[in-house]
Amino acid sequence: MIIKELTKKYDGKPVVDSVSFEIPKGKVLSLIGPNGAGKSTVMGVISRLIARDEGLVDFEGQDISRWKRKELAKKLAILTQTNNVQMKLTVRELVAFGRFPYSGGRLTEEDRQIIDRAIAYMELEEFENRFIDELSGGQRQRAYIAMVVAQDTEYVLLDEPTNNLDIYHATNMMKMVRRLCGELGKTVVLVLHEINYAAFYSDYICAFVDGKIAKFGTVKEVMTQENLSEIYGVNFRIQEIEGKPLAIYY
Repeated sequence: MIIKELTKKYDGKPVVDSVSFEIPKGKVLSLIGPNGAGKSTVMGVISRLIARDEGLVDFEGQDISRWKRKELAKKLAILTQTNNVQMKLTVRELVAFGRFPYSGGRLTEEDRQIIDRAIAYMELEEFENRFIDELSGGQRQRAYIAMVVAQDTEYVLLDEPTNNLDIYHATNMMKMVRRLCGELGKTVVLVLHEINYAAFYSDYICAFVDGKIAKFGTVKEVMTQENLSEIYGVNFRIQEIEGKPLAIYY
């Protein structure tokens, strides 16, 4: 996927300003930056949830706006920050929604097998008949990721997947996200506020400031004391753990 000169304005003010980058295929890319930097807006535009004002999102050689919704849903899945399902659904029923682009609601035996695998992959077997609103925050987030796994797309876009999770559940969530790429070969794009999760579990980082790209590159290229201090406006010290540059701010 190639993004060229992407611009989005609200009340005449650009919140995404002439942004251009390419999403590395088969890798994990994290979008980071201060609040209001434009990360989630970029995610919304490239997933077609938000209309762009200018620019191009080239998805497999064609402007993403020209893709039919059903066909795009077989290629790209997105999980937003707000996933409050109003219906009384079990985990299994929620995960089954991931098969809708293929089955149209009439599940085949193949669909059921894929749903079984998605539930098992996210270690939700013991909860599959529980209602979503009865689960903990971490369990519920895993159920939504299982729905995305069942959708079986090459591209997976996750906006703040660790939002409102404690350290234990957030870390497990990031490990599972990493497995989507490493084991299932997905191209994963994340919006993250916690930069050390981005550092430890990503291949590439794209940092935004004021609607523009401040830095783009590998984790080691972006996660430097100078870059982070410039992006966030506070002092950082970089320490390596297991070969990964992790940031301590002060």
